[in-house]
Amino acid sequence: MNGDLSQFSMQELFRMEADAQTMILTDGLLAVERTGADASAVEPMMRAAHSIKGAAAIVGLDAVVQLAHAMEDAFVSAQHGKLKLTPNRVDVLLAGVDLVLQVSRLDDAGVAPWLAANSALFQKTLGAIQGIAFLPEPLDLPPVFAAPSGIAAPPVAAPAPVPAPAPAEVAPEAASGNTEAPAPTADSDEPTQAPGGRPAPLKSAQSFDRLLSLASEARIHAHQMHPLLHAMQRFKRSQSSLFSVIEQLHEAISVSQDPALKEKSLMALQKAQPLKQFVLEHIAEFENWERKLLNVSQNMVDEVLAMRMRPFRDGVMHFPRMVRDLARSLSKDVQLRIVGEDTLVDRDILARIESPLNHILRNAVDHGMEAPIDRAAAGKPPCGTVVMEARHRAGMLSIEISDDGRGVDLEKIRRTVVERKLASQAMAQAMSPAELMEFLFLPAFSLKENTTEISGRGVGLDIVHDTIRDQNGTVRIESELGKGFTTHITLPLTQSIVRALVVDIKGEAYAIPIVKVERVIKVPQGAIHTLENKQFFDHGGEHLGLVSASQVLELGDSSAAEEELPVVVIGTGARRFAMVVDAIRGEESLAVQAIDPIFGKMRDISAAALLDNGEPVLILDVPDLLLSIDKLLHEGALHQLARAGHAERRRMKRILVVDDSLTVREMERKLLTGRGFEVDIAIDGIDGWNVVRSGEYDLVITDVDMPRMDGIELVSLIKKDIHLHKVPVMIVSYKDRPEDRARGMTAGADYYLTKGSFHDETLLDAVADLIGEAHK
Repeated sequence: MNGDLSQFSMQELFRMEADAQTMILTDGLLAVERTGADASAVEPMMRAAHSIKGAAAIVGLDAVVQLAHAMEDAFVSAQHGKLKLTPNRVDVLLAGVDLVLQVSRLDDAGVAPWLAANSALFQKTLGAIQGIAFLPEPLDLPPVFAAPSGIAAPPVAAPAPVPAPAPAEVAPEAASGNTEAPAPTADSDEPTQAPGGRPAPLKSAQSFDRLLSLASEARIHAHQMHPLLHAMQRFKRSQSSLFSVIEQLHEAISVSQDPALKEKSLMALQKAQPLKQFVLEHIAEFENWERKLLNVSQNMVDEVLAMRMRPFRDGVMHFPRMVRDLARSLSKDVQLRIVGEDTLVDRDILARIESPLNHILRNAVDHGMEAPIDRAAAGKPPCGTVVMEARHRAGMLSIEISDDGRGVDLEKIRRTVVERKLASQAMAQAMSPAELMEFLFLPAFSLKENTTEISGRGVGLDIVHDTIRDQNGTVRIESELGKGFTTHITLPLTQSIVRALVVDIKGEAYAIPIVKVERVIKVPQGAIHTLENKQFFDHGGEHLGLVSASQVLELGDSSAAEEELPVVVIGTGARRFAMVVDAIRGEESLAVQAIDPIFGKMRDISAAALLDNGEPVLILDVPDLLLSIDKLLHEGALHQLARAGHAERRRMKRILVVDDSLTVREMERKLLTGRGFEVDIAIDGIDGWNVVRSGEYDLVITDVDMPRMDGIELVSLIKKDIHLHKVPVMIVSYKDRPEDRARGMTAGADYYLTKGSFHDETLLDAVADLIGEAHK
């Protein structure tokens, strides 16, 4: 390690040494277990054990010195062909590695007490390593070498962001990586990892964020040169027009007989020429300056982002050990192969995806992998393989985790879906493989019959799904029975820069991460329908619910005055909504800036940024938005989209049909839309009353017998309302007694038609009598 190390204590220096050397030992032991131990493979491990022994001697850790010395002797024997490093012997050596790492993480004051409390553990592990050559095979120990339980783990003074291999004394579950410490983030008090493995203080993370903020401001200032250049271009055009007039004036004066006037005209023409050249030269200078500023500011942003990037290996280097130990505890043989270790990832993303990746790997080993005897019977190698590959693709981070295990039985998923009443038998039979696989993301959805300490409770893939989506990513799974299981994860390369769709809501700019936007469309006012006081439109054969962005954000009611509404579709599956905004500005890359903690967590808002023109913008939190929309739907509080000024411009007359019979509603709707009317529907009197007050209708057609509120009461309310009393109302009912007609007409109905006697033209003729043709 380069640089001045005088500020570090000897224990901190030992920790740095142990971090590096134990990683060499772990990787080496896993490799020789799989491929065999030749002299060249054992040599680095022997040197690592020797280095640990020397470093421990310097800081007075005699117990570690003895442990490292015993490990060194074992490696020497293996190097000379006297000792075969079998899986059970590797277990014992890995237990020694764990103890070395555990001691190295103690602070200066905690070393002696912890060693005293765990001396028996040290002696047991030391004895096992010293006698490793004489131990029978298989070893008379559990598959994963574990010391007696009940020994408390020591406090960790300066944890690294990636969990180290579990200590030897914990249970096999923990030794396999089942217990996870939360990874530090930029907002936590934990130190982050600096280059070379040394813990970096929180101040470093704050410095990164501050540098990025300054770099993005520099880029914004560079962009603000653009309007100035446009202004100078306009000035140049105005100047050219003026010079043209001066030249024309000079030509006119040149035929004059007045010498003094000719001289003044010529002087004006001569003085104008340098001004033209001056402007041309300075515009060129400004353009060159703008290019340089944009280039430098963008390079600054790129360099700051590069400082935040870490190789993928930093977040996954403990997984091969975890997979190996977990497989051993399940009497399986599994290896993890990592591809793309040098792929660069934002340090925050790398820390936050550790838990999802852990879940996926544990599922692969426990659910997916067969026992060696079963694999052999299926014609597979006894050792199962999991491949984790990371790469950059289309400006995103792509992580693919695939195994060659048993895969997932789609028919079993189908049966489970029906058994748990998540879908009918007919619906389940019609589902595609991709649709069936989506059920694995549901909370507590498990195909495993027996619950174990490792899995089987249905906890795992739902956490993976939610965590990845929280990072603005996507996750997709696929499987082939008997062949294996693959998880595809796509994430932004960094959370510091987000590509966002910028929209206007109530005169203010807001940004929505592009990865959260399904589509952007324009919806004609005439395509909007109302049902149960909810508005929707048909898109590709699907009903998409309409919500007002201004209402969700509590900015007041929107005024949908345009013939076409700009709409942003967010959410997935049943929770997809079309959010109406005032205008769509376009896409921008935004440098994310955290909102001051003094404000706490702002509902529906995730962060802030500055647009290229310097305007501040809030970045919307889409999962929060979906929760807010769900709440409004549950409370029945969604407002109808106002149609300010629309009444004067619309070409079609609007009719509201209120009937509790689906058949009657649809029959009347088809008749009326076929004649050219715009038709909304309501399912009962209360729904009809809510709808008629929210829009402008030329006619209301209602049934009489309906739940919650009958048609007679609805007519009475409409005719008593100061704003609605002029709206014509037609009653269409099976009741044809004189007293029924009298009730309807007394309530204020303008027309009474019986369902038993009318045919298509009867209804249309009655509508025409009341409001005329569909077109105004």
